[in-house]
Amino acid sequence: MRRLALLLVPVLAILLPATAAAAPAAAGRYVALGDSYAVGVGTYTYDNPNDPCRRGPLAYSRLWEAAHPTTTYVEESCSGAVVADVVNQAAAGLTPDTTLVTVQVGGNDVGFVNVLETCILNLADSTCINAVNAAVATGQSVLPGALANLYSGIRAKAPSAQVVVMGYPRFYKIGGSCWVGLSDTKRSALNNGTDVLDGILQTAAANAGFKFVDARTAFAGHELCSGNTEWMTSLQWDKLNESYHPNALGHQAYFGALKAITG
Repeated sequence: MRRLALLLVPVLAILLPATAAAAPAAAGRYVALGDSYAVGVGTYTYDNPNDPCRRGPLAYSRLWEAAHPTTTYVEESCSGAVVADVVNQAAAGLTPDTTLVTVQVGGNDVGFVNVLETCILNLADSTCINAVNAAVATGQSVLPGALANLYSGIRAKAPSAQVVVMGYPRFYKIGGSCWVGLSDTKRSALNNGTDVLDGILQTAAANAGFKFVDARTAFAGHELCSGNTEWMTSLQWDKLNESYHPNALGHQAYFGALKAITG
C-alpha cells in the first residue's frame, strides 16, 4: 500500500496544477443599449471623434465595465438612436446568457434636438412652449407602445437578464443662479417635457418588470443654474451637439445610480 501511495504522488503532481490553472468563467455579460446619453456625448472624450456613434470611455456603461472586469461587456449604444434603432441594437447584442442590460432611449423619438433648437433660436416663450407641447403629445402617442414592444423583445432575447431603464435628468434649476440665456419660462417648459418623458419611461419599465433609474433624483442639486457643480453641459453655440448632455460628473452620477441597483 505504501508503495502504491508513492507511485501516485507524481501523478497527482501532474494533474493538480492543470486543474488549478483552468481559466475562471466570465462573471456575466453586460449589454449597453441606447442613444447619445448612453455613449458619453457631453464628456468631450471619444474613442473616435469621427465615428457618428460618438462612444467614449467616460460613459456610465464603461465605468460599470471598469468596475466589473470579469464581466463580458458589449456596447451597442449609438448617438442619435431612436426606439427602432435600439430594437436593432438589441437584436445584434443580446444573447440568452446576457445577465445585465441597460437601455436609454426616447429623447430622439420626441424630437429632443429640434425642441432645443426651437427654444434656443426663437425669442418668444410661446414658440418654445408650443414645441415642447408638441413633443409631449408625440411621446404620449408613440412611446408607450414602442417601448412595450422594445422591452418585450429584450426580455425574449435575454430571459434571465436584469434590465435597467435609464431616465433623463432635468436640465435646469428654476429660479437659480443663471442671469442670462433662456428665460425661466422656457427652462420650466423643457423641464416639464423631461418629466413627461421620464414618466412614460418609468411606467413602461414597471409594466415590463424592469428597474428604472430616475436621473432627476440622481442629478438633483447639480442641474444647470443650480449654483453647484453642474453635471450637464450648458448651451454651447459652437458645439450644439454637446449641449444639454451629461458631462463626466453626470456619467459618474449615472454609474453610481446603476451600481446601487446592480452591485
